[in-house]
Amino acid sequence: MKQVFGLFDFKQTVNYRTEVLSGLTVALALVPEAVAFALIAGLDPLVGLYAACVMGFVTSLLGGRPGMISGATGAVAVVIAPLAKEHGVEFVYAAILLAGALQLIAGLLRLGKFIRLVPHPVIFGFVNGLAIIIFTSQLDQFKDASGNWMQGSPLYIFLGLVLLAMAVIWGLPKLTRQIPASLSSILLVFGLVAVFGIDTRTVGDLASINGSFPPFHLPNIEWSIETLRIIFPYAAIVAAVGLIESLLTLNIVDEITGTRGRSNKEAAAQGLANMLSGLFSGMGGCAMIGQSLINVSNGARARLSGLFASVMLLVFVMYGAELIEKVPMAALTGLMIMVSIGTFEWASLKTFRRMPKSDIFVMILVTVITPILHNLALAVLVGVIIAALVFAWDNAKRIRARKHTDEQGVKHYALYGPLFFGSVAAFQEKFDVQGDPQEVVIDFAESRVVDMSAIEALNKVTKRYLDAGKRVRLKHLSEDCRKLLDHASEIIDVNIMEDPSYKVVTDKL
Repeated sequence: MKQVFGLFDFKQTVNYRTEVLSGLTVALALVPEAVAFALIAGLDPLVGLYAACVMGFVTSLLGGRPGMISGATGAVAVVIAPLAKEHGVEFVYAAILLAGALQLIAGLLRLGKFIRLVPHPVIFGFVNGLAIIIFTSQLDQFKDASGNWMQGSPLYIFLGLVLLAMAVIWGLPKLTRQIPASLSSILLVFGLVAVFGIDTRTVGDLASINGSFPPFHLPNIEWSIETLRIIFPYAAIVAAVGLIESLLTLNIVDEITGTRGRSNKEAAAQGLANMLSGLFSGMGGCAMIGQSLINVSNGARARLSGLFASVMLLVFVMYGAELIEKVPMAALTGLMIMVSIGTFEWASLKTFRRMPKSDIFVMILVTVITPILHNLALAVLVGVIIAALVFAWDNAKRIRARKHTDEQGVKHYALYGPLFFGSVAAFQEKFDVQGDPQEVVIDFAESRVVDMSAIEALNKVTKRYLDAGKRVRLKHLSEDCRKLLDHASEIIDVNIMEDPSYKVVTDKL
């Protein structure tokens, strides 16, 4: 059967047992995460749970990456926390609604392709930093209700259960893969605590998750320019953070599964999901790398796992709150610690001797910034900027000129390397205007004029030769370059068969 409306590939083989069991595991892991992120944002826990239900269902149904899980995230929680504190939850709903609209527009404009500009060292740093965040966030579970570190028997019991859960997740796949190891660890720890009446921290100790179907709710605010002025900065940041985190997660899942997702489709689905989350009393969110890795490591590859996880989460909220609140936090903590260990790119440590120093620096910087600021978008942005500057610096040093004088006494400069803003100073130093003969040829067959700074540099060099009363000719320039140069007809040789065709980046175009 062919694709229907381009949404579903019915040729894909679906292991229903794996998808359902993995979805159930993800749903259990989503509960404490959604509650915790809602509390970070200063909102009711149900606002986080509703967001996880809506985001997970919509993106699993319409997204560009089957098997990827979305829901309420810490990155979004940190952004909207000041808005919730100053203006209340109604403004949060409005901001999430606007953020979703911005993401939907980005997807429709096919802006998701720009994620390709993120260099691999930045992705390594992002993944490693995120692994550190996942791990350090679990350390809070080792604190008591008053915020102090556990001591004595409570600590030993909790730590023992965590280690047991980790051991099951590590060891069970070596024996059988018939059931997900992560789900087995949760059920085993839950059974031990229930049978032996072990006194340990449970999901219910975080907050109650008992609720109803996500209520449809239009933001109860005055829609005005002043309201837009308040919510737009938050909406823009949420949209950017959500897209960056979601598309980077998509790339990571692509690498694990050996398949390719659709970034623009995912961006549009994230936008629609956030809009619906804002309309159904949710705090919004984006892709969750921890839950996504749980899902794909269990063998889930289709949309069913994400759909089942969101439905089961809703079932937990509406009908199973009393049971789910008894799930030991130690089981979920052990699961997330194993996720953090699996998330960290240990292979990146082996590349230190083989990677350029600049790439190592970018990777370490992003890794450090991510857990310190808990701002994934900013960490990635800093990494991309530094990588771009390093690239510009390296290419600035590559401009070269081979020089020779022919039998007619004409001096030739054969350039190679890109001519752009970073290399114009070195380019201008190549020429000996006073010492050159009356006729000079500058050949760009192995070079390329990239931007307006390069055009201005060409104008300056040719003007220096013309002011000295010497003739200079430029060869192998694109038509775009010729149009932008002063006195182009006097100094450029045009060869229709050999001259290249490309555009110069300039605000005049």
